[in-house]
Amino acid sequence: MQHSTRPFTPGTAPLVSFAEEVFGYLPRADQRRWAHAYLEGLLSTPGKKTVRRLAAAVSASPTASQSLHQFVNASPWDWGPALRSLAHWALRRTVPRAWTIGTVVVPKRGESSVGVHRRFDPASGRTVNCQVGVGIFLSTETGPLPLGWRILLPSRWTDDDTLRERARIPESSVGDRPASAQVLDLVHTLHSRTTATPLPVVADMSSCTEAGSLIRGLERTGCDFVVAVPSSLAVLPGGRSRGEGQYAPVPVRRLVYQGDGFGEVPALLGAPGAVPGGAPRRLLNTLVRLPERPGTPTGTSTSTAPPVLRAFARRVPGRQADEPVWITNLTRHSAEELIALTGHHARTAGALRVLADDFGLRDFEGRSFPGWHHHMTLVSAAYAYSRLADAAAARTDRPLAVVRSA
Repeated sequence: MQHSTRPFTPGTAPLVSFAEEVFGYLPRADQRRWAHAYLEGLLSTPGKKTVRRLAAAVSASPTASQSLHQFVNASPWDWGPALRSLAHWALRRTVPRAWTIGTVVVPKRGESSVGVHRRFDPASGRTVNCQVGVGIFLSTETGPLPLGWRILLPSRWTDDDTLRERARIPESSVGDRPASAQVLDLVHTLHSRTTATPLPVVADMSSCTEAGSLIRGLERTGCDFVVAVPSSLAVLPGGRSRGEGQYAPVPVRRLVYQGDGFGEVPALLGAPGAVPGGAPRRLLNTLVRLPERPGTPTGTSTSTAPPVLRAFARRVPGRQADEPVWITNLTRHSAEELIALTGHHARTAGALRVLADDFGLRDFEGRSFPGWHHHMTLVSAAYAYSRLADAAAARTDRPLAVVRSA
């Protein structure tokens, strides 16, 4: 399906008001002016969103392109307050349902852009030279809205002082920062910025070896979660007590699809006739535990036992391919509620395609760490405005769902 940006009239009062609310904290008038110009260009420029094309769309000045490039790549402004204000603005205008995690692979030529490395891309089925970004989205009644980003930095970028200095990578981003740690950081940051009721975290980690680490981390923070995991993830039957002996971990798919005769909880989704052939879809699910980390002392106290989780997958009659296996701590939720939560991930994947095709997500031309975050923040703001522009033009009396001061 081909998407396009929302029809946009440059300089409209709603956009001016929006830009002032999100970027009004910038200390200099020229920074605020170029933030508005970049938003305007993202919303009105068709096709590839290069700095040159964005500048031409919003200004007749021959130096506009240089100034816009300077604002995004070299100007030392903090993007955190913009994302906080964007969350503030969005939560006043829509109903939140979940936090979702999305990953974007950005193919790149050369090796100079921050974070570039060789990586296998499951979507294309080949190894590419790329940047990898991880984003957190507020999934709402009107669709997902991006509210924070992290860029994955391989050790080549964090261990080399020369590369770090050249790309202006801050000390806080140095060290072992796998994808699971980046996701946990995004979740923590969003929670610290909002006072809204905690939302479940929905993430697809099915191609990530760190899925177990993410689940353990979310458990420690007290978050509800629904996480797609690799079919080979090792788990223990959750219905068996620790007093019944030690069991060797087995792949989660084996327990979900074959069952072990202990703790299996079958459930139906919909009524007979709801799918072709008259048979209902079935939710296969069972209780599991994650094995304790290697080196963890073995004890008998139930207070130290790994928590009981629920692993589930849909089975649709006539479909050859198995559905992904998900693990959740929402053990008391209905089958319909769980499947509804997994649907938020599919909508986030769709939003990422629109961000890439129509909002310039992959079109950042700079090389620095701050520049990448500046671009992703501005793209996120433009996308959110395009989805909620009607609400942006109207005042709302809904109480603020955020914000804590920085």
